[in-house]
Amino acid sequence: MLDETTKYFYELTPERILEAVEAATGLRCTGRCLALNSMENRVYEVEIEVEDESAIKSRFDLFRVVKFYRPGRWSKEQILEEHEFLADLSAADIPVAAPLPFPDGSTIRKVEGSEIWCAVFPKIGGRSPDELKDEDLERIGRLLARLHTVGRTKPSRHRLKLTPELYGLQNLRLLYDQGFLPLEMRDYYKRVVEEICTLVTPWFSGVEYQRIHGDCHFGNILWTGAGPCLLDFDDMVIGPCVQDLWLILPGRDEETRRQLQILLGAYEQMRSFDRETLRLIEPLRALRFVHYSAWIAKRWQDPAFQRTFPQFNTPGYWNEQLSDLREQLSVIHEGGIFS
Repeated sequence: MLDETTKYFYELTPERILEAVEAATGLRCTGRCLALNSMENRVYEVEIEVEDESAIKSRFDLFRVVKFYRPGRWSKEQILEEHEFLADLSAADIPVAAPLPFPDGSTIRKVEGSEIWCAVFPKIGGRSPDELKDEDLERIGRLLARLHTVGRTKPSRHRLKLTPELYGLQNLRLLYDQGFLPLEMRDYYKRVVEEICTLVTPWFSGVEYQRIHGDCHFGNILWTGAGPCLLDFDDMVIGPCVQDLWLILPGRDEETRRQLQILLGAYEQMRSFDRETLRLIEPLRALRFVHYSAWIAKRWQDPAFQRTFPQFNTPGYWNEQLSDLREQLSVIHEGGIFS
């Protein structure tokens, strides 16, 4: 059974979206509204009316991107810490998509009549390259170093901490206790995840934690005329910096190892990097597998998730997940590919 707020979130219509944008910003919309690719939240591009066309420097200035946060996922304080990080990065001239202030100076507003938070962002034009050349990796390496330099300047008291307990064991308990794991493999899956977490927890001891992007994969880098721009800080976490690097290059073959050295070399032009933390790549990969499955499980009542992940909650899906985790366990026993 859905509560009214969740039901409202699932049933956002163009009319409600435009009304929310106009009420929050004081801007008038033309009526054009385009849903953007986002599973976790509801994100839309809207066109706005402009009275002074001389103020338009780019065609992208005619649009805003409005983000409706999934109710119950982040608290107000957690969202504001995401926005604070983005503001800090923007102030340091690091290219990110930071939220625009509402007339009262705030960056989040509740949609009238609901408990849904929304934020408005500028539209940024760019492209996603099919592949990254070596010079592209160098630019990204320097960009991530600058991002992490800023991330280290302040604590974050409300965002999640990327640990084996939170991303591994807590997610395992949700999958196990709520019956998502098929009966014939649930105990085996549980043993594998628990063994991974037991093995790798000491590896995280003494590792420096700070504000990082947290989900810095290829799809969250937009290439503009000025170079790479980082998008979607919704999964910002407190974690080891290596998390942002391995997601750029998620493979483990020789070419990935070569590219990683290029990325690291450029990174180290801007700040030091603890290369001992490279051994965390395979544990972090394993934790991501478990976290990803738990993420789908938490959203399974959302019709969009059932359409997008039709194989989830079937024996075939969990057989594949178990196979991947067994491979991770074997690699971790060997000390990790990148150690």
